[in-house]
Amino acid sequence: MKGYYLMPHPPIMIPEIGRGEERKIDATITSCKEVAKRISELDIETIIIISPHGLVFRDGIAIITETMLSGNFSKFGARNIKMNIKIDTELTNEIIKASSNNNIVTVSLDSDSVKYYDQQLELDHGAMVPLYYVNKEKYKIVHITYGMLSPTQLYRFGMILNESVEKLDRKVALIASGDLSHRLTHDGPYPFSPYGAKFDNKLIEILKNGNIIELFNMNNKLINEAGECGLRSLYILAGALDGYNIKGEVLSYEGPFGVGYGIVDFHFTKGESIFEELKNLRENIHQKKIEKNNIYTKLARKSLDYFFENHKPMPIDENEWSLLCKDTKGVFVSIKKDGDLRGCIGTISPTRKCIAEEIVINAISAATDDPRFDPMDREELLDCTISVDVLGKPEKATKEELDPINYGVIVTKGRKRGLLLPNLEGVDTVDYQLQIALQKANISPRDNYEIERFKVERYEEEDINE
Repeated sequence: MKGYYLMPHPPIMIPEIGRGEERKIDATITSCKEVAKRISELDIETIIIISPHGLVFRDGIAIITETMLSGNFSKFGARNIKMNIKIDTELTNEIIKASSNNNIVTVSLDSDSVKYYDQQLELDHGAMVPLYYVNKEKYKIVHITYGMLSPTQLYRFGMILNESVEKLDRKVALIASGDLSHRLTHDGPYPFSPYGAKFDNKLIEILKNGNIIELFNMNNKLINEAGECGLRSLYILAGALDGYNIKGEVLSYEGPFGVGYGIVDFHFTKGESIFEELKNLRENIHQKKIEKNNIYTKLARKSLDYFFENHKPMPIDENEWSLLCKDTKGVFVSIKKDGDLRGCIGTISPTRKCIAEEIVINAISAATDDPRFDPMDREELLDCTISVDVLGKPEKATKEELDPINYGVIVTKGRKRGLLLPNLEGVDTVDYQLQIALQKANISPRDNYEIERFKVERYEEEDINE
């Protein structure tokens, strides 16, 4: 490949959409034009563009295989701005083939297959906005939408992109489309977070220095709180640059609308691969989570390690886990990935001879038997965080006695029963807490039902990526 760029995709920076507001991000627009100029000077044939806003899959990377791809900005009030761009089908097919050979799941999308997902095949704004400033008629594209794979899998996919380009001897530029934090200001489109600016400053500094190891070692809370959509595009771009020493030329960064827009041109010289180091980094973090966290999440994570290797529950060593073998209580184990729930299973009252056994069995169920999700494997576990809730004794309550922050709730009608843990993100009213619990139990709000409340002791993993 001949050029690598990070570009944002705010539709407002297109004059027909911004209607004067785009002048507030003049630096971003000037930098986009500079990237377009630099790409034109590289004499390339194809642009690989990685977008966050196509069809996103949890377990695969979407690649469009049609010969032509069209789109317009009608969603943003500018239907007359249209694009019709040729797809580099030869390079696209080579990437799909190479990905399959390396056990990276891709999803081939054409005008027929996309109907299965109740979608239309079209250029999304994550691709169209950067391409607006590039000579669209001159180049073919490869359109990729990143998936929710692990960072190292996305990095490996980036390596595959570069290998495929080299195999076909294609002149290519890669654009990682992505905005940074969406939570920079109180008057922006998303809720403000003090972590937003911290994330952007940290990321820009990492890219400027070309510190890819640090990119993959960013604090998870910082990432989750930032509300970004560009980090996974950057993981792929970083993989495409594996084997090179890099420095990021930051052409501009600004965020007047509450969203961070960064434009970076990556310069590169021959170096060494860091892929094995990145894989070891994930494993080391996983082991540190076992070694350095509280005894509850330590047992949950260690027991999952054992289960994935031996396909049976881990036996309890009563000497090692003595503190958890003295009592019996109900336990819920929750697993999150990228801040989103990935599995949660538990018991209201004890079903095993001790808390330790309760944790082991419920951890396995949360990882492999939550009907809302596909079973996970050990590879995915490395990218997850675990929390354990030990339940106190439920007590009968009225609606007026509920408090979604301090108390969980149990609703019961006959054999129907639903539970919701306390202090869950987004559940901040009694009505909403009851609504969810009733839905889980399939109880109508108009029915007569019993209410119980309970407290929990919650144990969460500390973020090792400090």
